[in-house]
Amino acid sequence: MNLEADRVADLAGRPLSRLSRRDVALALLTVPSADALASLPGIRRGMLAAGNPLSAVFWASAEAILHKISDGDATVGDLRTWLEATGTEPNGIIGLHVWDEQSERSQLAAEMHTRLVSHLEERLAAGEIDPDLLAAADPVACQAYIELQERWMTSALPDGRVPMDVLLDEKDEEFLAEWDAADAEALAATQALLERVGDRPLPREDLSRASVRLRQDIARPGWPGRLLIECGGLRAKDLPADDTEMWLTLAAGVASPQGSDDLGRPGQGDGEPGETDSDITAICAIDHFDWLAVITALAEGGPGTAASAADLAAYVRDYDPDDLAGPGDGPEDGRDDGPAGEDEDGEDDFFLDGDEEFDDLTMESLFLPVISLWQVLGAVDDDERLTPLGWWGLPEAMLRVWAPPGGPPG
Repeated sequence: MNLEADRVADLAGRPLSRLSRRDVALALLTVPSADALASLPGIRRGMLAAGNPLSAVFWASAEAILHKISDGDATVGDLRTWLEATGTEPNGIIGLHVWDEQSERSQLAAEMHTRLVSHLEERLAAGEIDPDLLAAADPVACQAYIELQERWMTSALPDGRVPMDVLLDEKDEEFLAEWDAADAEALAATQALLERVGDRPLPREDLSRASVRLRQDIARPGWPGRLLIECGGLRAKDLPADDTEMWLTLAAGVASPQGSDDLGRPGQGDGEPGETDSDITAICAIDHFDWLAVITALAEGGPGTAASAADLAAYVRDYDPDDLAGPGDGPEDGRDDGPAGEDEDGEDDFFLDGDEEFDDLTMESLFLPVISLWQVLGAVDDDERLTPLGWWGLPEAMLRVWAPPGGPPG
């Protein structure tokens, strides 16, 4: 179907004489590329008749990108670059903010995007933006275009709001809500797991011996004491007097580090600078699915279960959250058991993580610092097998990690 000039005006909601390059570009992308190409001469004549001819550079760029789309050679980045070169389409990434697709924007994001487009239109009319230079990828013009947007995003609106601040705050709130939902699902799954497993007695003598050793480690500078208390969000002088409370706090910190940013700096430990930071980074890359896979294998396997980093990676690879019998009895990769990100009812499910090929070595590397700390805690022995203390304590620690703030873990 041909896209007439008047139809472009209808889509933009303003007359031909006031249409921007962005208006025309967005309209051209609403129809198949072959139809858009066929429509270009008519749209161009209509714009010329309305006294708004745009520029030869724009029409040449439109024809080029439409041919590229028609040939199947255009990437999302190509389309994004072409739209931004209209001079009134915001960059996809501005500072720390990333614009969602239009259909996925919140009410706040849609408002701020519209406001920014209006601001860019004003600057274009004032001669501060040259779209022809943007289309030619002139580095000075492109940098100036980015800086213009950054200034607007970091300046207060008449109502006092700073666009960048309110947008990032909203993203933070969304992330925290999603994380809380994942915590709740993992907590429920762990509680169900422990009901199936049954009683796991607390080995009090093992706990007492481990606690004495841990207090001595923490009293000394360097590894592992400093890393343990930083992960647990503690100070050495504030260690709980109760052995059970101290052990569970430290074990929970291994799975969910609470430490400060000064880890791994010279003088903070006996490793190379940055070594501890890399350990913390690795642990933080382990997600809910991974931890639940590991805890399921260990809790169901009991004392003596293999618990090297390679073993933990294998538990993650083989884990099927729908298989109540535990890891190893389901398909080779439980992550690929359905549409990514949805359960069988079509709702979001953090357990399913897309169709990416599982990387055993990467997953193993993430668990290496975990195993080191679990051995210090006495949860894993020198042969890298689960101890009775680990069988009791590691699932209890995960209940604490996933419990809501101020709420009971179980």
